[in-house]
Amino acid sequence: MYLSENDVRTIATNTRIGLSDEGIASMTRDLNDLIESLAPITEYDLSGVEPTYHPVPEFINIMRDDVIEPGLTSEAVFANAYAQQDGQFLIPQILGAGGGR
Repeated sequence: MYLSENDVRTIATNTRIGLSDEGIASMTRDLNDLIESLAPITEYDLSGVEPTYHPVPEFINIMRDDVIEPGLTSEAVFANAYAQQDGQFLIPQILGAGGGR
């Protein structure tokens, strides 16, 4: 077994996932099955293989420069609005009146 139920309980606590005792047992089995399914990867001889950090190394920085472009006009923004008032969208009230939150 790769992970014990105590390991899974610790992981669940640290990630704030509430699991019952049955959930811990089930999750332990599932995680160990997942780890077991990855076992064939360990059979490859990777000595001398340099680690890669990106599958396509020639793409060092493909980000474009930020260019300021004109945005929409107020008329275009409100063209399909149901209603507007004072330069804001006017929508129907969805919460009842009351002093609560």
